[in-house]
Amino acid sequence: MKALPRGFIPVMLTPFQDDLSVDFQTLRKLCDHYIATGAVGLFANCLSSEMYELSPEERLEVIKTVVNQTAGRVPIVATGTFQGTIEEMASFSNEVYGLGVDAVIILNNQFVSAEESDMVFLERIRRWMELTPGVPFGIYECPVPYKRLVSIPVLEELLATGRLCYHKDTSLDLAQVQAKIQSGNAFHFGVYDAYMVHAKASLAAGSTGLSCIQGNFFPDLLAQFCAHPTDEFQNFLADNMELMHSAYPTSAKFVLQQQGFPIRLATRRKVDPLTESLKAKLDELLTSASRYRSP
Repeated sequence: MKALPRGFIPVMLTPFQDDLSVDFQTLRKLCDHYIATGAVGLFANCLSSEMYELSPEERLEVIKTVVNQTAGRVPIVATGTFQGTIEEMASFSNEVYGLGVDAVIILNNQFVSAEESDMVFLERIRRWMELTPGVPFGIYECPVPYKRLVSIPVLEELLATGRLCYHKDTSLDLAQVQAKIQSGNAFHFGVYDAYMVHAKASLAAGSTGLSCIQGNFFPDLLAQFCAHPTDEFQNFLADNMELMHSAYPTSAKFVLQQQGFPIRLATRRKVDPLTESLKAKLDELLTSASRYRSP
């Protein structure tokens, strides 16, 4: 199994028409936009993609569109486990892998409840692996419906299978990130951090890259940061984190619009309204961000 590349892998947005049907034409343009601005891979069908608001058929069609549009230019990972039995999750994961993705992402919070142990999780993931022979996979510590962090013993057992290649870390804990990096050093495995507050230190410690929502506002700047991390840009995003989470993903679509990308503001997620006051703050954010672009 080949390692995923070092750099920025965006957690993709899903464009919608005004009637909330998926806008596949704009999705294809979005794939090109991410790649043109420096993304080294794409994470399709994730939380930013509104995966829980998509039907199983739409999830597959979105992934298929991303795979076809990308045409091998960068690797693609996509979520393949949702509520159901292990057999049902494995069947869907096999469908996702059959579309041509490089790895299927599992949501560890779909395998066990918050009260169940790591031992139970491992029993179930072993069964999932039996039913998905040869499928490379990654783990996303998705915060919805609840956040379940990956412990080092769990990570080490899964790494030993040789199939785990990607991990989106949402622990918000640099020590945890460093421990995961160290555990994976001997494997074709990459930690992609989601937390900009310690992103520079995470990259310095050996994180393979970043997969954070801020990249849906400024994908070029996140790609630039992965190559040349600076305290100034990290602090800028950390200082504006609350703003960038406001009315997300509508807020990210608005900022992309303001930068000339043709995406509607439509979302299926129940989020706060994009008020005129919030738009003004996002315009100020966009103006301030421009100073971090290389001449």
